[in-house]
Amino acid sequence: MSVIEEERVRGGVFKDINADDEDHQPTVIESLCMNCYKNGSTRLLFTKIPFFKEIIISSFTCPHCNWTNTEIQSAGRIQEQGVLYTLQVKTKQDMNREVVKSDSASTRIPQLDFEIPPFTQKGSLSTIEGLLDRAVAGLEQDQPIRKGTDPAVAEKIDEFIQKLKKLKEVEEEFTLIIDDPSGNSFIENPFVPQKDTALSVTYYNRTAEHNAALGIEVRNCYRICSAVDLSKECRTVRLQFLQLPPSLFQVEEKQDEKTVDDIDAMRNEVLVFNTNCPECNAPANTNMKLVQIPHFKEVIIMATNCDSCGHRTNEVKSGGATEELGTRITLHLTDPSDMSRDLLKSETCSVLIPELEFELGMAAVGGKFTTLEGLLKDIKDLIVSKNPFMCGDSFTADRAGKLELFGQKIDKIMAGEMDVHIILDDPTGNSYIQNVYAPDPDPELKIEKYTRTFEQNEDLGLNDMKTEGYAEK
Repeated sequence: MSVIEEERVRGGVFKDINADDEDHQPTVIESLCMNCYKNGSTRLLFTKIPFFKEIIISSFTCPHCNWTNTEIQSAGRIQEQGVLYTLQVKTKQDMNREVVKSDSASTRIPQLDFEIPPFTQKGSLSTIEGLLDRAVAGLEQDQPIRKGTDPAVAEKIDEFIQKLKKLKEVEEEFTLIIDDPSGNSFIENPFVPQKDTALSVTYYNRTAEHNAALGIEVRNCYRICSAVDLSKECRTVRLQFLQLPPSLFQVEEKQDEKTVDDIDAMRNEVLVFNTNCPECNAPANTNMKLVQIPHFKEVIIMATNCDSCGHRTNEVKSGGATEELGTRITLHLTDPSDMSRDLLKSETCSVLIPELEFELGMAAVGGKFTTLEGLLKDIKDLIVSKNPFMCGDSFTADRAGKLELFGQKIDKIMAGEMDVHIILDDPTGNSYIQNVYAPDPDPELKIEKYTRTFEQNEDLGLNDMKTEGYAEK
């Protein structure tokens, strides 16, 4: 059994970063020093980083030659989508932003035509300045040998090193790009809960080359026939990274003579399959069911319950195709009863509260079928309660005060004491807020349809998608 598996068996090993937690101590193992080939010690700390799931921080020390080495590794699974961070570094304060860079991520600075390819460095938990220092140290490592064998190349590298060092002074703006197909990298937003205008986060679908580099086996989709579609077409639900055998879901062709009673029975059926808990990795059950939302459409709800650690999670997928137009839903909160409105937020939907200058990007809390109060509680937990940057070395009184004030404003909204607007912006058109006056118009609810931009279609993978005539040569 590996060290990670042993720690998982103990339960609750992956904890938030907290210097005051005496029970959360590093695991120490004896290991070989790669410098002098004598035995040293490696300390492993299992912890959590916000928006980055679980990580392992390792630190090696050799008492014989005093060689040291630190790195991080992702202990969670590869995310469903890759992530691209683009940061405009404008001030020296930006150099202090915390950065999680996995070993599969590439780092680029276009202004210097500089790139660190993936899998050439170990994962690291550092700052922007730390990334530059690490790049400089890597270039300086073999400079004495180069100066003796190829002085011209060594001179050019020295000039480039000076340019990298000059970037730390931020005399001119530059762009830092981190592209991670595994989705396990992160750049801090120091202005949370407000939007960071200098930081752009884009999620994308991996290519076959990305999957091959990450060692992911491409698995077939499982086709589950829709209960409301009387044609012979089936809808596709991708169950990625669940390691399920194809025989688990047996799809039978629907017969034309099926009765209405058969269709209702299929709609009421709950599919159950085995998986692993995303928190403790123990065996758990995932339930999946088709649900018809009144005056909207059908969705697929997937819920996982773990009997070992009590962890619960749910996810909502649209049961239909991507709409031709995007949807922007604006709800004016005028009464506490608005908190009980049913709400469907797809994984591609952004949430905005203009009065708080707050924007929550797509995929931050995943797809949810809940109430408006439930969504606001999830936002508060994500930004305030479950934010490890509220403690440890990253803690600052100013940041804690801002987040505490934001949490108080969310409480006032849920109590009906603030006049605000909630905006759901979904480029796929698969989000919904309940109209309590249905079928009559809701005076406080505004629904706008808009044409997606090329960039939005690119993020959704629609520009390269061909659904008609794809077999033609």
